[in-house]
Amino acid sequence: MKASSEPSELLPGTLDLLILKAVSLGPRHGLGISRRIEQVTKGTFRVKPGSLFPALHRMEEQGWLISEWGESENNRRAKYYRITKAGRRRLEAETEKWGRVALAMARALEAE
Repeated sequence: MKASSEPSELLPGTLDLLILKAVSLGPRHGLGISRRIEQVTKGTFRVKPGSLFPALHRMEEQGWLISEWGESENNRRAKYYRITKAGRRRLEAETEKWGRVALAMARALEAE
């Protein structure tokens, strides 16, 4: 199946999963998270700041992420986000759930 060159809308619940996955390998600042999501989805999902930063704030409030100020690659002040133990548990649960959903959708679309 050929990937579309146009970005797609995120399905409900996928943004949290993509953010958790992006920070699961190490701390990232907002722009780094957005770039990572775009990179791993080969441009299918482009997360705009108006969606990303409210999600990061909400995920911090839920205890899935913690943040601290640091310096970015271009020597600017940036907030870096790290996944917590609760965030790792959430990532695991959501990954399992989306795996089941993706498999079910693939089966449904293959059915004759």
